Amino acid sequence: MSLRYPLLFCLAAVSAFAMSPPHMWNKLILTHHWPNTFCSVEACHHPNITYWTLHGLWPNKGILCNASWHFNTSEIQDLLPDMDKSWPDLLKPASSGFWKYEWSKHGTCAAKAPALNSQHKYFSKALELYHKVDLNSILRKFDIIPSEKYYKFSQLEAVIENFYGVTPKIQCVHPSKNGDVQVLAQIEICFSPDFSLLDCEKEISSSPYSVCDEDAPVYYPPL
Repeated sequence: MSLRYPLLFCLAAVSAFAMSPPHMWNKLILTHHWPNTFCSVEACHHPNITYWTLHGLWPNKGILCNASWHFNTSEIQDLLPDMDKSWPDLLKPASSGFWKYEWSKHGTCAAKAPALNSQHKYFSKALELYHKVDLNSILRKFDIIPSEKYYKFSQLEAVIENFYGVTPKIQCVHPSKNGDVQVLAQIEICFSPDFSLLDCEKEISSSPYSVCDEDAPVYYPPL
């Protein structure tokens, strides 16, 4: 039986995308981060979360596209229970500051597309894609679990490539000068404007993470 899951992502395409202007983004990056690694880098209070959480849904072009379009939690009240669980602020759990930041930096740019042109559309679509990808369950299904043992990068990448049929971008915190183990931190799954799966580009990285070294062991830290 094939490990690929093509029917999972057969979402309706939005015809307006076909006429998008040249400056319009052409890829969405669904970014997950591993809370244990994030909190080791950012020194946040450990949230005791044992699953991959949503970092954001990022267009590949544009940031801070509309400074006048302010974040308003009243527009996503029905989404807040899921937001609190799936898209938590790991630094300030009781705050909506993380969502405000993601909307201002990325959501206002994603909103150039009709399917994402409101706060509710943007956040609900991010949550929808996050749940459909279900990264945490897929890794566990193929025995990639937080552990004191080390994984080969090829193991991690192969599970995702074989299941989703696309290349992910897997990022790590790289070892110190005398270290030899990198720490799994962030995984990106990419989509086209009609929300079909796409290969991710590996060369672009966001500090403090960078694309994992294919030849170094990978540590997937447990709580």
